[in-house]
Amino acid sequence: MNDHSPPTPSRGCLDTPVLKERGQHEVFCGLTSIVWLHRKMQDAFFLVVGSRTCAHLLQSAAGVMIFAEPRFATAILEETDLAGMADAQEELDRVVHELLARRPDIRQLFLVGSCPSEVIKLDLAKAAERLTVAHAPNVRVLNYSGSGIETTFTQGEDACLAAMVPVLPETQARELLLVGALPDVVEEQALGLLEAIGVGPVRVLPAHTKAEEYGVGPNTVFALTQPFLGETHAALIRRGAQHIPAPMPFGEEGTTRFLEAIAAEFGIGADVVARVTEGPRARARAAIAKVSEPLRGKRIFFFPDSQLEIPLARFLTRECGMDAVEVGTPYLTRDILGPDLALLPAGPRISEGQDVDRQLARVRADKPDLTVCGLGLANPLEAEGLATKWAIELVFTPVHFYEQAADLASLFARPLRRRAALRVEAT
Repeated sequence: MNDHSPPTPSRGCLDTPVLKERGQHEVFCGLTSIVWLHRKMQDAFFLVVGSRTCAHLLQSAAGVMIFAEPRFATAILEETDLAGMADAQEELDRVVHELLARRPDIRQLFLVGSCPSEVIKLDLAKAAERLTVAHAPNVRVLNYSGSGIETTFTQGEDACLAAMVPVLPETQARELLLVGALPDVVEEQALGLLEAIGVGPVRVLPAHTKAEEYGVGPNTVFALTQPFLGETHAALIRRGAQHIPAPMPFGEEGTTRFLEAIAAEFGIGADVVARVTEGPRARARAAIAKVSEPLRGKRIFFFPDSQLEIPLARFLTRECGMDAVEVGTPYLTRDILGPDLALLPAGPRISEGQDVDRQLARVRADKPDLTVCGLGLANPLEAEGLATKWAIELVFTPVHFYEQAADLASLFARPLRRRAALRVEAT
């Protein structure tokens, strides 16, 4: 007797056992996220409460000139403060009062801890409450941790947005909330596509200014544009908002499925999405095909770094013809990454967390064509003959949605082209 039942849909890597890694970490700290967040929120100021080391990190990472008026700074705690021997609360209050008096344009002030509170002996949550009362209603003071002991570098954005969610007003309106800091040009593209499809009203988190903020409530639905927003996702759920599971909008396929999931939530069919996106989809496919030739058939290994690894592996395997050997990620939140895991072709090892020594042993044994890793590992691996891609560049470069799909593929193709050119020169 023939079985005419429909075939079981592929589950990709959803059922792949996850290798749990717990060991030495090689990542940037969450303070790094201030570099892009301070550009996104135009009336916000980020005051890092920490040491001179933290000040030097931000100065170097952001490339800020000494005569500039940036929207972040460091309230430096000397050794006596770190030991709990000085009244750091009074000193912090003084710094904040002076800052706000000099910068009346500030409407949101973030106190960012560079060390756990038990290290700096300063409760920034209580300080934020006290300073909010002192400077209300003109300035809202919030706090979050950017400590490298507690966060990886993309978790800084997650902690920042999660701190904002509880203070957003309540609303009963049926609205879409697009969550995640995107470059302005990419955000405009996303909003334009959603408007053309018929989805609205659409709000964004973070908003450019405090005055542009909106409410959150039981009729709010939200879609994440970044896979590392686990705490923000949980905070929005606690406020009653509903998450729209979808692949991250990387590449032509990811962007299309992302838009289809949102459209379906608003009762709009996939045929409408297809009609509206026909031009951008065709451009993205053609552009990806043009730049991804060096990637086809090549093997890639992801060290855990940014939490972008699983959606990027899905894009590179399905749209660029690569083979994933191992896909490591600092944290694997299935409520967020499930749709990407389902699309990622079965085969690679999936690992969560980091144990650098074990992962270095595996990458040396695998000898992939391309290794995605942090800055601290890239040079040693290059010296051993492995082509590498800096993970941090994937966060700072516009890579979301259709118009940036080819740029995303190019970021991975470039090191392979460079390696091929060096071989030619050597001969």
